[in-house]
Amino acid sequence: MDYMINIHDRLLDLSEPQVMGILNVTPDSFYAASRKQTEQEIAGRANQIIAEGGTIIDIGACSTRPGSLAVSEAEEMERLRYGLSIVRRELPDSVISVDTFRPDVARMAVEEFGAGIINDVTEGSERMFRMVSRLRVPYILMSVQPTVRDMLLSFAAKVQQLRDLGAADIILDPGFGFGKTLEENYQIMGELDKLQVMDLPLLVGVSRKSMIYKMFGSTPDESLNGTTVLNVVALMKGASILRVHDVREAVECCEIVQRIVVNSKTINRK
Repeated sequence: MDYMINIHDRLLDLSEPQVMGILNVTPDSFYAASRKQTEQEIAGRANQIIAEGGTIIDIGACSTRPGSLAVSEAEEMERLRYGLSIVRRELPDSVISVDTFRPDVARMAVEEFGAGIINDVTEGSERMFRMVSRLRVPYILMSVQPTVRDMLLSFAAKVQQLRDLGAADIILDPGFGFGKTLEENYQIMGELDKLQVMDLPLLVGVSRKSMIYKMFGSTPDESLNGTTVLNVVALMKGASILRVHDVREAVECCEIVQRIVVNSKTINRK
């Protein structure tokens, strides 16, 4: 479906799927290769995301892996200020998404560094809804609900709440790996297209997650192939944004699926 989101008066066209590259300025994210802490590592990763075809850099400073303890708000802000200053120096015009559940962290990232998207890894709060509505930035609303039916009910209520507060651009994230069993994750993926009834863009983040490696008794390091398969499924079912560790591979998925979709439309017109 065709969507446009407004990022500081700059329109990002989602009619063709976009890739969001993950940049973790944390020492404890579940996928060790994604952890970047030195200035050289952060700069290198940010440039890699863009060079490989990513259009959004998603920077996080507080791990949400199972069993992790959230760092203090002050520590999260310190890490983000360090990482964002490097990314802005390297890529001043890049679209930056900040992965946080804290309203004051979101405000800092937008007001001090021009972050363009807030990616909330919770189901949101009244304070966060008010903050993103005031900041006028696109907001990624995640769900921890275990079924598509429950997800739709939750999304409908929260989207209305955001709309009432003046939020303009809302992106839905089914929250793969959050509050769901292995089977529930795959059931939701199978029904992902039903979320299009909300008429909002979908973000899918399955990159190297446990729903892949637990199925095969492997590790995140060995989960690229499974990630690619699920990314293709998600795109075929309407995903507008893929949030990934492996940007080049995800961009190729997008280009292949888009070629199939375009050719299919051409054939149907004849």
